Amino acid sequence: MTKLTKWIFVLVFGALTSISTQGQELKGVITYKTKTTIDISRFNRGGEQMSEQRKKQIMERMRNFLEKEYTLTFTKNESFYKEEEALAAPTAGGGGRGGFGGSFAQGGIYKNIENNDYARENNVFGKTFLVKDTLNNLEWELIKESKTIGDYPVFKAVTTRPIEANLFSRLGRRGSRGGNQAKDSTSTTSDTAEKEEPTTETIVAWYTPMIPASHGPDDFGGLPGLILELNTANTTILCTKVVLNPSDAIAIEAPTKGKKVTRQEYTETIEKQAKEMSERFGGGRGGRGGRFGG
Repeated sequence: MTKLTKWIFVLVFGALTSISTQGQELKGVITYKTKTTIDISRFNRGGEQMSEQRKKQIMERMRNFLEKEYTLTFTKNESFYKEEEALAAPTAGGGGRGGFGGSFAQGGIYKNIENNDYARENNVFGKTFLVKDTLNNLEWELIKESKTIGDYPVFKAVTTRPIEANLFSRLGRRGSRGGNQAKDSTSTTSDTAEKEEPTTETIVAWYTPMIPASHGPDDFGGLPGLILELNTANTTILCTKVVLNPSDAIAIEAPTKGKKVTRQEYTETIEKQAKEMSERFGGGRGGRGGRFGG
């Protein structure tokens, strides 16, 4: 089967699947694993180079922050994306939520595509914020490029958006002028040159029309099929398990606790805190914020 034939087949199959499910409520639970990379050299102080042993120690302490598992529970119009809690392995000097990243606890993300509603509970230095806003309705460019994830053929979509505030994404990026290029699981190139911090980033998503639900991990969605993989410059989110129409009932509730703020107000709060922490840990290095901040 040629790529063009495969593209046509999946689109037709997706359309037929959508028609066949109009009379029943499509629902499911999707498991994702995420992996984030960081530029550990940004922890250097005063130009002093960090030893390889010290780098390994820091990376081990940050493992629970850099590698996580999430679930996306969804119905036709609603979804809830949350982190699955894991027991932190004991490490010298602490780690997990009590170490790096413990000051920024990100809650689950509620989205309602029918009402264009977005809600999330985030904790910053012990203070809970309820971020309530509209959805990030990004303009995706659909690409005629495909691959397979598990049993599902997926197709590529690309978008660009402003970078938001997040300390650890900032530490992870090596910017490039004019944008931050996402690297997906098929990428073979790497950029090691340190350049000016970007103000936008490129997002690459892989979606499947075989699951006709416009949902996806984190803040993302709005494609003609469920997103099974998503890539930013320093984070990969990959689907590892799909359970469609489970026998158990699915209940999705929007978060309600915390000081109510808009996404912009929360971003400004995080930017201020991230700048202070960046100066403390990185000697003032680092410019604007990064991704997955709310």
